[in-house]
Amino acid sequence: MPDSSPLPAREAAWPTLHVSRHPAILHKLRILRDEKTEPKKFREVVRELSWLLGYEALADVEVKPITVTTPLETTDAAELGVRIGLVPILRAGLGMVDAMLELMPTAEVWHLGLFRDEKTLRPVEYYNKLPDSATVDLCLILDPMLATGGSATAAIEVLKRWGATRIKLINLIVAPEGVDAVTAAHPDVEIYCASVDRQLNDQGYILPGLGDAGDRQFGTGRISE
Repeated sequence: MPDSSPLPAREAAWPTLHVSRHPAILHKLRILRDEKTEPKKFREVVRELSWLLGYEALADVEVKPITVTTPLETTDAAELGVRIGLVPILRAGLGMVDAMLELMPTAEVWHLGLFRDEKTLRPVEYYNKLPDSATVDLCLILDPMLATGGSATAAIEVLKRWGATRIKLINLIVAPEGVDAVTAAHPDVEIYCASVDRQLNDQGYILPGLGDAGDRQFGTGRISE
């Protein structure tokens, strides 16, 4: 049974959760929630939100000092000091990749395929394109929705076995149940999102949510009434 505590109070109990209050993010989230938003616009806004959330998620990433020559003189500058890997969860996470590559053009991109068994609500891995060993310092898992937390927890476990030492999760919206699951299993993983929604329904959809992010991006289905 979901915790009935007000969400702001619950957020304080999740020290690794970062919920953006930026007005641009809140405005764009409203567009995603609207059932009238068509797939083309939905994809555009997923991209825009991903860029903004990615910007916030990278605020504490280490940089290293370098020098650069301007048209007038040589000056001190900085560049990313860590190797970054993007791990979109297929298929909905694909819509977040291009925005993140705009922020970090040198990032490596791998793919994990996980689908949720509709009876058990547990993740099933069907695709894994990771190299043999970890090649980056920071992994960003990209998935629009954090619902039960099963897929995110499974993806984190895969990356840790692979050798990843620092992992962040970037979602558009999350459910309290999903945050509870991830923070209980992986208290070292930070979560960045635009909203903590109320709860899950009996089918595991986030309420009020925005429907199925994959279907809405690619125009492949609707939730049954």
